Amino acid sequence: MLEIRPNCEHCNIDLPNTSTEAMICSFECTYCKTCAIEVFENVCPSCSGNFVERPIRPQREVDRNPASIKRIYKPKDLEKAKINSDMFKNISPENR
Repeated sequence: MLEIRPNCEHCNIDLPNTSTEAMICSFECTYCKTCAIEVFENVCPSCSGNFVERPIRPQREVDRNPASIKRIYKPKDLEKAKINSDMFKNISPENR
């Protein structure tokens, strides 16, 4: 089950369960759309995977399966992230 992390790991903006701005990679690294697409160019700075929109957990399920409240804030070194993005952004995710 997805954790539904509450913030962008890079800029720390709030990304509650209902956010349509949350993006995740296959390891559930969580970023806002601005960071995921504009800053990291659809290349996760941690695993080099791609990002997809994070689903929204239906409200009727939140009581039984609450979203995480643990914030992960680990701003990335933008120079290193740029090197990583440049290396993988033109390779389709299934071939990275």
